[in-house]
Amino acid sequence: MNTDHLKQKLEAEEVLLKGELKSVGRINPDNPKDWEATPPPENVAMTDENEVADTIEDFEQNTAILKQLEIRYNQVKAALARIESGAYGKCEINGEMIEKERLEANPAARTCIAHKEREDELR
Repeated sequence: MNTDHLKQKLEAEEVLLKGELKSVGRINPDNPKDWEATPPPENVAMTDENEVADTIEDFEQNTAILKQLEIRYNQVKAALARIESGAYGKCEINGEMIEKERLEANPAARTCIAHKEREDELR
């Protein structure tokens, strides 16, 4: 399988995801493989309940967004690693080749269409 086109798609998505991750979070200083939501500013006036509530709400929203972005970012990085190792394009459940249409739609796919529903179990 020629993976050059799909590798380019994955690399472009990786750059996009990293930019989006940086807009809502930062790399965890204690674990460089982990992202965390950007903490709220420390200059929030604790006497203004509305401002504190808004800050907490923004942080929680960033945490939820970051979680989904991080999952996809890790899927893309794992797909790029599979390309490098030569394991790309094989279903992780039955070892059969993943359909070209599926890889075109989702280059980070880990399973064939028949096992798509079980892909989340592989995390």
